[in-house]
Amino acid sequence: MLRRLLRNLTGLVLALIAGPALAALPVQGFDIKAIYPHDPNAYTQGLFYHQGFLFESTGQVGRSNIRKVRLKDGAVVQSQAIPPNMFGEGSVNWGGEIISITWRDQVGFRWDLKTFVRRSLFRYPGEGWGLTQDGKRLIMSDGTDVLRFLDPVSLKETGRVRVRAESQPLVYLNELEWVNGEVLANIWMTNQIARIDPRTGAVKGWIDLSGLPEASRRPDMDSVLNGIAYDSAGDRLFVTGKNWPRLYEIKLRPAR
Repeated sequence: MLRRLLRNLTGLVLALIAGPALAALPVQGFDIKAIYPHDPNAYTQGLFYHQGFLFESTGQVGRSNIRKVRLKDGAVVQSQAIPPNMFGEGSVNWGGEIISITWRDQVGFRWDLKTFVRRSLFRYPGEGWGLTQDGKRLIMSDGTDVLRFLDPVSLKETGRVRVRAESQPLVYLNELEWVNGEVLANIWMTNQIARIDPRTGAVKGWIDLSGLPEASRRPDMDSVLNGIAYDSAGDRLFVTGKNWPRLYEIKLRPAR
């Protein structure tokens, strides 16, 4: 009960911070183009699309893993457990590897993209939340208003930017995806995705996913929107959430 009360308070605080900016900045709705099965036991922390498959990293201590998922039926065709004492977070592909991070353990991993064999680990300060890449560097969120830029070879931080929505800090940046020169970021405990300019950290607009069935009637407080994947070749955008039974391909409407 205490945990739920704290998370309700977190959501209220975020609403108070982001409310004015949400009203001022352009907001995009969506149309559902297709619906696919999604493992309802997958506590989605990271998601990306690569060569016809979805790759997903999941959370919770003792249950965290990385997995390769067939889009059409949601079947897990390959998986590898993250060390059972760790809470898995975001993931992204780089070259022939999957790079994944953990929540409070300050440890990330390199996995072979084909075999899922763990190649090495690396360390970073603070928390790890979301992860994406722009073709030159990795981009990481840590639950604050900061996006960190990492060298994909050394995994060392090379810079950072603070995210602002109408001059207000935007905190709880979670799962990330690079789409057409912007960073899309799930905002934890909300149904909003922020469209962020990676050069300045300015929020350019919002994507409102409140109309998705799971977003409008969550079975519990943990089952929040979290998971964005983009198929650049097919120009397809996919979204899902923690423990959601469905994954959606959506088409964004013009901003209003």
